[in-house]
Amino acid sequence: MVGSGQVLAADLPQPAPIPKAPAPVYNWSGFYIGGNLGAAWTGGNFSDGAGNIFTGSGASTTQFLGGGQVGANYQFWGGAVIGVEADFDWLPNASNSTNAIIDTFGNIDSLSPNNRWLTTVTGRLGYAFDRVLLYAKGGAAWVGSSNPTITINGAPFSATINGNSTWTAGFGVEWAFLGTWSVRAEYDYIALNSQSFTVAAAAPGGLAGDVFTSNNRNIQFFTAGLNYKFGPW
Repeated sequence: MVGSGQVLAADLPQPAPIPKAPAPVYNWSGFYIGGNLGAAWTGGNFSDGAGNIFTGSGASTTQFLGGGQVGANYQFWGGAVIGVEADFDWLPNASNSTNAIIDTFGNIDSLSPNNRWLTTVTGRLGYAFDRVLLYAKGGAAWVGSSNPTITINGAPFSATINGNSTWTAGFGVEWAFLGTWSVRAEYDYIALNSQSFTVAAAAPGGLAGDVFTSNNRNIQFFTAGLNYKFGPW
C-alpha cells in the first residue's frame, strides 16, 4: 500500500516553478550632487612684440584639483540620457610655472599665471547600458586667475591680467554601483580665450610696461567623482 501511494503521488502533476521577476533596469533620471578629485595640465604660451615667448612646459604645469558638481538627468525610453551640470573646482597649488627664458634684453625671466579655480556649466548627452552611462558634455567655462608673477633676474614683479571666460568639452563614464550612489571618471578640455598682462612699471631691463598676450592656451584635466542621486522624479 505504501509503495502504491508513492507511485500515485509521483503521477500527480507537479506545481510549475514560480518565475523570478527580472531585475529592474536602472533609471538615471533625477537630481544629483557629488564631489571630485583629479589632476590638470595647462598648455599654450605668452609672447610680446619684442619676440619674447613664455611656453608652458609639460609636467611642470601639472596641478591637483578638487571640487564638486550638481546636476540633473532625464532618461528616455531606449536608454538615451540628457542632462545639465554645473561644476566648481579649486586648484590649491595654483602656480602654473612656465619655462624660464633669456629675453631680448638679456634678462633671465620666468612666469607664473596662477589659475585659481574652474567653473563650468555644461549640457550632457549619453546612453545608458542599465547601470553604466557613457556621456559627452559641452558648454561654458570660467577660469579665475589672480595676478601673475614674473621673475626678472631672480626678483619677483607683479603684473595685471584680464579675466577668462571660454568654452569646454569632455566625455566620461559613470557606474551606479549601489542604490543611488555612482562613481565616474571624466576628461575635460577648456580652451582658454585670449588673455594679456602688463608687466609692472618698476620692472627693470626694458620690460617695464611690456604687454604679453596669450596663444593657444588651454587646461586639460582628468577627474574621478562620486555622486548621490535624488530620484527618479
